[in-house]
Amino acid sequence: MPSAVTRKQKAKATSNKKAPVKRITVDFSKVVEDSLIDVASFQRFLHERIKVNGKTGQLAGVVKVSVTGSKVTVSTKQHFSKRYVKYLTKKFLKRTKVSKDISLREYLRVVASNPTTYEVRYFNMQEGDEEDED
Repeated sequence: MPSAVTRKQKAKATSNKKAPVKRITVDFSKVVEDSLIDVASFQRFLHERIKVNGKTGQLAGVVKVSVTGSKVTVSTKQHFSKRYVKYLTKKFLKRTKVSKDISLREYLRVVASNPTTYEVRYFNMQEGDEEDED
C-alpha cells in the first residue's frame, strides 16, 4: 500500500505546477518608423476586441496587453490562439484608413517571423511588374 500513497502524492505534486505564460508579440517597428500606426491605439483595440470566455472587452486579469516601444505583447496563462491575434491585427489594419477609401491592409501584411512573434511588413511592390510593355 505505501506505493499507492506515493502515487497519489506524486499526482498532487504535479497538478500544483503553474501553467506557463504564453506570450505573443506583434512587431510594428518597420511601420512605426513611417508614423503610419499609433501602437497605443492598437493596444486599445486589442483591449476592446479580445474575447475571454465569450465576452469582449472583459480581460478579467486573464489576458494582459502591454506595449514596449513598437512591440505589443499579449500574455496569458490560458489557452490562447496565435492565429486569433493575427486575425485581430488584420482587422485593425483594415479599419485604419490612409485616405477615405484606402485602408492600411492594402499596403501592409502580417507575417510570422518566429513561433511567438508576428511582424507587420510592407508588401513588396515593384513598379516594373505591373505595367505591360509592348
